Amino acid sequence: MFTGIVQGTAKIIAIHEKKGFRSHRIQLPVTALEGLQPGASIAHNGCCLTVTHIENDVVDFDLMQETLNVTNLGELTVGDAVNFERAARFGDEIGGHAMSGHILCTAEVTDVIISENNRRIRFSLPGKWQKYLFTKGYIGIDGISLTIGHVENHEFDINLIPETLQRTNIGTRKIGDRVNIEIDPQTQAIVDTVNNLLPDMLIKLMPRGVFSIT
Repeated sequence: MFTGIVQGTAKIIAIHEKKGFRSHRIQLPVTALEGLQPGASIAHNGCCLTVTHIENDVVDFDLMQETLNVTNLGELTVGDAVNFERAARFGDEIGGHAMSGHILCTAEVTDVIISENNRRIRFSLPGKWQKYLFTKGYIGIDGISLTIGHVENHEFDINLIPETLQRTNIGTRKIGDRVNIEIDPQTQAIVDTVNNLLPDMLIKLMPRGVFSIT
């Protein structure tokens, strides 16, 4: 589990490609290495990956085809920076919201509005995920726990404070970029439960003959 409080960015220093498979190597800050062992989980742009090898401050990870298809990690090149967060431990403060590290889809940046002390970014989400968008709801964007601002159909925006811009890579995002999206699991559960149960409840509550389901 992760909290969506990104601990910093790490640079991609090597990429090894195979058919339907990729491994990449990042350089982690020394402060993020304490107790790290092969098999541990670290989120990269919100996507949970498993440590395969550690050598000093250099750490390797494998990415299977599904990860490359669903996330923006397959677009990375050497020199790019990813947001990273080590897995939460029992007793850690949940400063953001509970996140699984399982990316549902990517969203495209459609607008970036810069002001003196903050930044607003607008995204376009694939239509099938639109039902999970709510003003003031939680959303994970490249591993960052953020609050949804204005929602209009399948588009939404978020507001960023200087601390978020300084700590993460979201300040580098420009129109056309793709970001990883994880919807708040509680929101998913509530929306799916209502959508699955409501039709049956309406049928039971409405007088017979008022309407029919075809």
